[in-house]
Amino acid sequence: MNFHSLSTPYSPTHPPTLFHYLFHKEYNVETNPNNLMINNAQLWEKTLFELEGELSRANFSTWFKNTAILKQDDGVVIVGVPNEFVKDWLQNKFHKTILRSLRNLSENIRGIEYAVCKIEEPKIEKKSVDQIKTAQGAELPLNDLYINKEDGLNPRYTFNDFIIGAFNELAYAASQAILKKVGTNVYNPLFIYGNTGLGKTHLIQAIGNQVKSHYPNKRVFYTTSEKFSVDYINSVGQGAKAMAVFKNKYRVYDLLIMDDIQFLSNKEKTQEELFHIFNELYHNNKQIIFSSDKHPNYIPALEARLKSRFSAGMIVDIQEPEYESRLAILRAKAETQKFFPPEEIIEYLASSVNGNIRELEGLLNGIICQSELKNRNLTLNEIKPFIKNSAKPKKLLSVKEIVKVVCDFYSIEESFVYEKTRRKEILKPRQIAMFILREDFNISYPTIGQKLGGRDHTTVMHSCEKVKIDIKNDLSLMQEVDQIRAMF
Repeated sequence: MNFHSLSTPYSPTHPPTLFHYLFHKEYNVETNPNNLMINNAQLWEKTLFELEGELSRANFSTWFKNTAILKQDDGVVIVGVPNEFVKDWLQNKFHKTILRSLRNLSENIRGIEYAVCKIEEPKIEKKSVDQIKTAQGAELPLNDLYINKEDGLNPRYTFNDFIIGAFNELAYAASQAILKKVGTNVYNPLFIYGNTGLGKTHLIQAIGNQVKSHYPNKRVFYTTSEKFSVDYINSVGQGAKAMAVFKNKYRVYDLLIMDDIQFLSNKEKTQEELFHIFNELYHNNKQIIFSSDKHPNYIPALEARLKSRFSAGMIVDIQEPEYESRLAILRAKAETQKFFPPEEIIEYLASSVNGNIRELEGLLNGIICQSELKNRNLTLNEIKPFIKNSAKPKKLLSVKEIVKVVCDFYSIEESFVYEKTRRKEILKPRQIAMFILREDFNISYPTIGQKLGGRDHTTVMHSCEKVKIDIKNDLSLMQEVDQIRAMF
């Protein structure tokens, strides 16, 4: 392999291959040397410039005409598209390509959402690569000003606008316990996990900002696991002195917050450094907080000793918000954007969409956009087809698939669950499977009984009630059920 070719710069005539992307991502070969955030119009213009060099003229003009960035929120770019057909095509065919191009321009971008919204076709001025690189440092928008360069925190993330509901109340309670005794409480480390878009970053950054406010002498630092990995790789390449600086850098903080820990998967050397840093902080009563999209036990290729350290404190999940929480979130977001639709619109949106907070916000943004275009509030009848076409379809699982997940978790044969045996090691997984089928998938008691070995529906009801009561009194059982739910 000719490693010299790895340094070939990106250009419309030499588009980046997947190998180029992976190399640049792992070894931090910057395509934006100034590393500055740029405003939405500039960011999309430069993204389109890069995409145009990679795609055929027909594909580019067909799928990217009349698109624009509507806003950025918590590292997620909201891209406006002209119709549902384009939205589906970009999500299914070009999503990774678009995300890669955006991240080449701004490392703070973590994801993309698409919203249907009528947009006038942007006028794209042809520029040379040098002109684009020069323009990248020309304007520093408000988004970049929000990030504190010394501690990585965004001061907008506070508990003042953090919506608390049944879906996140345990994580919130743990955060408040930390604030009372930073580093010397039973919640050290605190490990928060849950699917994307549920407010994990908001919560852990709010903790950091509150500690800064209440304890001015404490040193706080927020980073992502990806930035930590890049920092480590750079120090390795610069010699022993740089490595010593890296090791000392993360050991001086009273509160270290690391987001998206799942991205350390398969990075053995980076995990080793984190292990040593963790031990140093922990033994000196320094607080450590992690977040992930899954329970640490289910992060692939994560060292057992790290999993053990994470389990020494508090592991808590954030689930998808229930109806009351979705309602509160939508009201708060609408008020923030000075949008006051009829209450029936908010209620219908909250009852129709079971997705994450970002999905809710994306639909709300689409409704706001359509309302502004029509210069009036939309009616409920106008909202219904928009939500139906825009909301993500619910994941459909069969009873057998759900039972398999539970059995895999408890390492038992699936066939045992369907048999008449009441052995303890089989009874517990069977009851939990019944509970999840009823609570999470709303399957009727008789159907559950029929599918799980022809049992009477009263047996299923008793099992579900037992698990529901036991969860309230047994923290370890509650965590087991949460871990299983995270696997769907």
